[in-house]
Amino acid sequence: MKTIQVYDPAMCCPTGVCGPEVDPVLVRFASDLKWLQDQGVEVRRFGLAQNPAAFVENEAVRDALTNTGEAALPLVLVDGKVVASGQYPEREQLAARLGLATATPSLFTPAVAELVAIGASIAANCEPCLRYHVAEAEKLGVTRTDMARAVELAAKVKDAPHRNILRLAERLTHLELAPAEAPSVAGAGNSTPDGKPTKSPCCS
Repeated sequence: MKTIQVYDPAMCCPTGVCGPEVDPVLVRFASDLKWLQDQGVEVRRFGLAQNPAAFVENEAVRDALTNTGEAALPLVLVDGKVVASGQYPEREQLAARLGLATATPSLFTPAVAELVAIGASIAANCEPCLRYHVAEAEKLGVTRTDMARAVELAAKVKDAPHRNILRLAERLTHLELAPAEAPSVAGAGNSTPDGKPTKSPCCS
């Protein structure tokens, strides 16, 4: 069985995906490790704060710390050989080292999902939804600028049908009814031969 070992710098928890400000790189890497486990790879992860002895016991890790210090962390080993130092490698890099084939990585990350949810909250006029998803997006490291762009785009999509129906109403009332005969929007509809209004065919 293929094995990957990850030696993390000191963090508040073993994965670092916690605390008031979550690093999106750590979120991505945690997802990549889960994917590797699903492919049958054995994943072992050690934190400097939680498992200091593991850093001393591994010769490659000990040498890296002796030569470079904590700047060598994170350190990633595949089958005992160092494949990355000072940064978390991408999924494709790990897959190549492990001889695994990767599908095209999905663009629908947790951060993108929260931006979509923010847009949907705008469309639905849902204040609790908007507050919740803005908070979740912040946890994932989404910037206020990106959130503002999602809101702006959602507002444009939401307003477009409203603008279009008003343009249609203007065309229809102008072409079919003389200005003096035009009823108010609330009273618009079909009428019987004796002039009494009937129910609207689309709403009541």
